[in-house]
Amino acid sequence: MTQPPGPPHELARRVAGVVAAIPPGRVLSYKDVAELAECRSARLVGTLMARNPTGAQLPWWRVVTVQGTLADHLQAEARERYREEGTPLLEDERHLVRVDMARALWVPEDPGA
Repeated sequence: MTQPPGPPHELARRVAGVVAAIPPGRVLSYKDVAELAECRSARLVGTLMARNPTGAQLPWWRVVTVQGTLADHLQAEARERYREEGTPLLEDERHLVRVDMARALWVPEDPGA
């Protein structure tokens, strides 16, 4: 019999807290989330979000690369969510969704968000 997973690591809770605080129509990059959550790695933020050890319902589409993109397999669902939230978008040469980072980047008033 397998053991149930233990409590989420504090870092996972901090990442989840930052992601949950991003308002609709705004985004942060993985790097931004890492800095706000006091994590040394943007890649680790991506891993934590993919595994979601906290079990929280997180707005994953609000965390993108520094170029404003998401993985191809997330494009369709993210595009729909961006339209619902009014997130500023750009279309790239492959007609994939890309967030307009200059207009959509969220700058939290409280850096400890």
